[in-house]
Amino acid sequence: MKLDRQCVIGLALCAFGLLLGGCTPGPGAKAHGPGARTGSLSLLAYDSCDAAMSSLKAAARLATSQRGATAVPAARPGDARAQPGTAGPAAAGAAAGAPAAQSGVTATPDYSGTNVHEAGVDEPDIVKTDGRRIVTVTSGVLHVVDVASRRVTGEVRLPGASGAQAELLLRGDRALVLFPSSAAPTPTTRADLQPFTSEVVLVDLSGGQPQLAGTLTVDGTAIDARQVGGVARLVVRSTPRVDAWDPAAIDAATISDWLPRYRLSVDGQTTSGMVGCQQVSRPLHFSGLTMLTVYSLDLDADSLTVGDPATVLADGGVVYGTGDSLYVAADDRWMAAGTGGAPTPSSTRTQIYKFDVSRPGQPVYEASGEVPGSLIDQYAMSEYDGALRVVTTAFIAAPGGLWSATSESALHVLRQQGESLSEIAQLGGLGRGERVYSVRFVGSTGYVVTFRQTDPLYVVDLSDPTSPEAVGELQLTGYSAYLHPAGDGRLIGVGQEANARGRVLGVQVSLFDVGDPSKPALLARYQLNGGHSEAEADPHAFLYWPETGLVLIPVTPAWNGALALTIDGNSIHQLGRVGPGRQIRRSLVIGDTLWTVTDTGLGANQVRTLAAEGWVPFSPTVP
Repeated sequence: MKLDRQCVIGLALCAFGLLLGGCTPGPGAKAHGPGARTGSLSLLAYDSCDAAMSSLKAAARLATSQRGATAVPAARPGDARAQPGTAGPAAAGAAAGAPAAQSGVTATPDYSGTNVHEAGVDEPDIVKTDGRRIVTVTSGVLHVVDVASRRVTGEVRLPGASGAQAELLLRGDRALVLFPSSAAPTPTTRADLQPFTSEVVLVDLSGGQPQLAGTLTVDGTAIDARQVGGVARLVVRSTPRVDAWDPAAIDAATISDWLPRYRLSVDGQTTSGMVGCQQVSRPLHFSGLTMLTVYSLDLDADSLTVGDPATVLADGGVVYGTGDSLYVAADDRWMAAGTGGAPTPSSTRTQIYKFDVSRPGQPVYEASGEVPGSLIDQYAMSEYDGALRVVTTAFIAAPGGLWSATSESALHVLRQQGESLSEIAQLGGLGRGERVYSVRFVGSTGYVVTFRQTDPLYVVDLSDPTSPEAVGELQLTGYSAYLHPAGDGRLIGVGQEANARGRVLGVQVSLFDVGDPSKPALLARYQLNGGHSEAEADPHAFLYWPETGLVLIPVTPAWNGALALTIDGNSIHQLGRVGPGRQIRRSLVIGDTLWTVTDTGLGANQVRTLAAEGWVPFSPTVP
């Protein structure tokens, strides 16, 4: 469901300037609500399927004739996911990195959960815990481990396992497993090719053995999901089942060839459906070749249902969610590869679509906007006090062509005004000639890392959102690919050390003092020679346990296992190495035990000393 961040970095160099096609709404289009405004991203809806079909075909013809029917990737960066891990699902408001606790007749120990961007907004990952059990999915098999007895209590092979990495969400005795499609859908899909689909599997954990409770199959590729309470919002990107190379095929297509379809199987009964024309919204300009659908899955319902999906005619790849809002962003450079057009990197822009998810039921497509440049991941977006802060890198054309292009990053502040996400302020000039490697917002302060040869850590004051100001800057070698707030005016960075010429040397973990925003300082740094950490590309692999100051990250390939460090005051010390020889993917703390997750089993160590406490193997064969 994610693109590796290194892939994102490489594709950023292919930043051609192809807008998402243009199409003026056809007859029968109407605006949402009274007095709706017009503009480049004004929100519109169809009042009939005939109007929808006419408009979609016109947009598709225009897009393919001007640009060529180009395959576009099914997944995007960010979230691309490249993203974090420690808000306990049992405590809906637990902050990332803070221990979660449950109350009940039998006390559940404090535990860490998935490292998430926003407290109370859970994100899919390969492992979840409620403090009593650990649920993980590897190679298409869901495993349940009892924490107290340290044994596997149930395993079940899941339908839909296609080799792609599945992820899951947990709610009480319900596990929702998300399988993205293993190949990218394209607007050149021919009639003899099956459409690409993604599957969602609900598993009942209430008995001794996990039981399959339902399967939802949807057109397209699942990009990401966010869960607030018992409701999971699944974002899916799809393309029409039409050969876009062939104008005659476009002319002959029906609305059922275009709209996203789904199939729901529960208790041996299968029902099929399609998103309705009236549930489709669109900006004034769109290509007709890509659609985003948000499904609402109620994990507290008696059975799996498809909910009331909402579709927007847009592309997407980076998902960011708060308790009330869901943002999906896409930049137009993804549609440029292979078009044969002249490279114009300075024209790349990112479109942002906002859905209101504050109420149960159908998400409401609420507002749209766009900013120049592209996002590194979901952490480059943050909603605070009614404003959306966005950091992008724009590639600036140079006389020498694409490979001579330079870059510059900027912070944009957007506020919803009617149906538009309108820019109210901008702070440019961040990292000229460099690009963004990580972003983190903490309240009214933003932290931005850019890198080419050295790593400027910028501190941005956003206390007045209409007048953001870069108040501090710290020049360092290397860079931080992920930033994690550690409280008391401190920030943890995970990335790569580099020499003065920008050549990377190995994994590094840094501790910054940002208590005085005007004077950010490096307190300590720990470096390994060589190697990378999955936490650099996916912050779900990062663990910080404030109670003991533990920082744990997996490291490969210099040595397989996980690096355990402790933050003590202003110092970083190596506590030890966990699971040597094993490729550790994730880690979590439950009570006094550090659990590490691999594809073949779970390791248990004492959290303060790392003393081995046991190994829980998964069954090598699950029917």
